[in-house]
Amino acid sequence: MAVINLKNRQIECKLVFYGPGRSGKTTNLEYIHKAFKRQVTGKMISIDTEGDRTLFFDFLPLGLGKIKGCDVKVQLYTVPGQVKYKATRQLVLKGVDGIVFVADSLSIRREKNMVSLKDLHENLLKMGLSIRKIPLVLQYNKRDLEKKGLPVMSLKKMEHELNRQLKVPSSSASALSGQGVGNTLNQILKLTLQSLQNEFKWAQKS
Repeated sequence: MAVINLKNRQIECKLVFYGPGRSGKTTNLEYIHKAFKRQVTGKMISIDTEGDRTLFFDFLPLGLGKIKGCDVKVQLYTVPGQVKYKATRQLVLKGVDGIVFVADSLSIRREKNMVSLKDLHENLLKMGLSIRKIPLVLQYNKRDLEKKGLPVMSLKKMEHELNRQLKVPSSSASALSGQGVGNTLNQILKLTLQSLQNEFKWAQKS
């Protein structure tokens, strides 16, 4: 849930990069932190767990306008993807305003993608949220590995298995090179800010 600071004329919202372990969530945030230096405020903070990490930092999207005369400040988070860190994922999701689900394009990760998406759905339900209503973008990461001769699922197959029912915006990417990362970020920022604007309009009417 977004936080409004009327004194500083600022709205803080939270975006979470979710997905299975090693799908590229951390790589996405590292690329954003490096490539969009003008919009990044403060340092990237990393909480290390055994073989997995949670990262977060503040981000100021420029040129996307204001809400109720307030600037928008975005906090970007990743969750640890390994199954054993379910409690940590639930904690990181608290107060979320928008989600990027980072799916791994490698064929051997097919089942892990679906398990992680189901995990997201269940965790949102526990917080009284619907995966169909919260701003959500799917990112099909590691598309570059096909050129390296590794077995990669087709975009059509991934879209069918992960997005057939959700029907949310999706984007192909290679987070390592940065390809598609900016597009993914723009998609989720637009959806989230649109959702927040609608929330505030509704709040004013009631």
